[in-house]
Amino acid sequence: QVQLVESGGGLVQAGGSLRLSCAASGRAASSYSMGWFRQAPGKEREFVAGIDWRGISTYYADSVKGRFTISRDNAKNTVYLQMNSLKPEDTTVYYCAAKGDSRYYLPQYDYWGQGTQVTVSS
Repeated sequence: QVQLVESGGGLVQAGGSLRLSCAASGRAASSYSMGWFRQAPGKEREFVAGIDWRGISTYYADSVKGRFTISRDNAKNTVYLQMNSLKPEDTTVYYCAAKGDSRYYLPQYDYWGQGTQVTVSS
């Protein structure tokens, strides 16, 4: 069992940056694949980025490739999502997720945080 708590959301102007953090606690949290998802009202959940337990291999959705960077610090049991060149269409709630499965690039995740709101103004 893993508990996840996101932070770092907020309001930013288009073209700006934000860094989301996700603190994981629980048994062997540092050995889990981690991911970031987002879901706007009335839309399907989108798998934004994933990272393997070592922090070496990553996955990005085409919509954020080149703008977002996922990373992790296993000593702190924390995963990050650095978001640059933000656009109004990036506005939504972002969720951190974890799973014991090593296939970090697949969107099926088992544990979820409560979400953090990101709002990008034009």
